Amino acid sequence: MGSEALRIQIEELRKELIELAERMGLTAVEVVEKSQKLDNVLNEYDRQHQRNK
Repeated sequence: MGSEALRIQIEELRKELIELAERMGLTAVEVVEKSQKLDNVLNEYDRQHQRNK
């Protein structure tokens, strides 16, 4: 996945995470899972940028 696609996915996941956290609370399983998914995408984005340096 390219950097631009990852950036878009990151922004979408952030919005979803914020909405979920507001509705369900920070400790809800769904919120934790969404946060982990966002972490994985952020890590992939970082790995791509480290390789390109």
